[in-house]
Amino acid sequence: MIWKKGLIFFVIIIGLWSTTFPCTTAIVSGKATPDGRPLLWKHRDTEVFNNKVMYFEGIHYSFIGIVNSQDTLLHVWGGTNSAGFSIMNSASYNIVPKDDSSSKKDLEGYIMRIALGCCATIQDFANMLDTMPKPWGISANFGIIDAYGGAGYYETNNYSYKFFDANDPKIAPNGYIIRTNFSVTGKENEGFGYNRFKTAQNITDEAFAANALTPEFFLHNATLCLRHDLTQTDLTKEFGKANFSNRVYPFRDFIVRYSSSSTIVVQGVKQNESPLLATSWIKLGFQPASVAVPVWVGTSNIVPQILTAPSQSNAPLCDICLKLKEECFPYIKWNEGENYVLLEKLGNVDNTGIMQLIIPFDKEIMGRVDKLLGKWRKSNFSAKDVLKFNDEIDRQIPIFYSINFEVKQ
Repeated sequence: MIWKKGLIFFVIIIGLWSTTFPCTTAIVSGKATPDGRPLLWKHRDTEVFNNKVMYFEGIHYSFIGIVNSQDTLLHVWGGTNSAGFSIMNSASYNIVPKDDSSSKKDLEGYIMRIALGCCATIQDFANMLDTMPKPWGISANFGIIDAYGGAGYYETNNYSYKFFDANDPKIAPNGYIIRTNFSVTGKENEGFGYNRFKTAQNITDEAFAANALTPEFFLHNATLCLRHDLTQTDLTKEFGKANFSNRVYPFRDFIVRYSSSSTIVVQGVKQNESPLLATSWIKLGFQPASVAVPVWVGTSNIVPQILTAPSQSNAPLCDICLKLKEECFPYIKWNEGENYVLLEKLGNVDNTGIMQLIIPFDKEIMGRVDKLLGKWRKSNFSAKDVLKFNDEIDRQIPIFYSINFEVKQ
């Protein structure tokens, strides 16, 4: 079996990892995007704030993935491989059957690491699960896109799964599916993330109606969303108010919040394109403070140095963003201090807020990447071009932060 090596390690690590956290996610079929390429979005929430990107050589495919910096087991929390297969998850807290007494749990990150090394298609993921011994140690919604037009979620518990196809109009009328921390196949009204689901669904519906489901939408409008559709609150409307100094706002159950630690947005490929053109956009640390950096799997280890670090060291970008995050939460020493944000740090009437400075720089980088992708789609993916691009952003990003925020590595 192709999973044999993975199964041995699977048995060894059972019970050694015991943390799952909420996330807000989306899978978008190519039929719903302006350019026909599928999208994967994961806005990660966790108590492990130091995240980084690492390159791996899997059983069949090389891949990149987001990991916790201190995790020696290297669970992957979202990534893309050289076959154009991309996967992420959101923890599900209502999908465990009442009769499940297994102590095996919290292996979602391990499952995704194995999948990225072995799978090329959505069906490969199901085949992989079918060959693994049960219980699998998972309770999650796994979102996947592949290079063959596949897009959807597997709602999965220890013993079974159900696939939700984003290309099926009966399941996803507009070609996209949202998941937070409950499963449709789970117990009704249990789990978490119902308001985040409502907000994410609404803003995605609005973007679809405007033909604007793009990587930029998910990096900015979704990941940095300050709307709270249950309370009908939009904190961005407060940015322009006068007499704004030192005003603290309640900050609970927004898509972005204190526990937000990283975002991955993958723009996949059309069926006739090289899978190496799949582009993973990464924000590390606290997303409102993080520049979006593109990563390609390529044919060698070409992750930008700003996103990665050896051993258990932290990524430079993550360290920078966590310093800026501290300025946004002045009462964090309180037990409930994470629920109050100093909003002027994110945006203000002078347009000097963190988000107000980050977004234009993101757009500049995205414009440069569009030119690269345009070139590669006419010819071929170029690792040489990527190395040159990485050298530029590894130099320019620290300068950007130093000039605008007086933050040094």
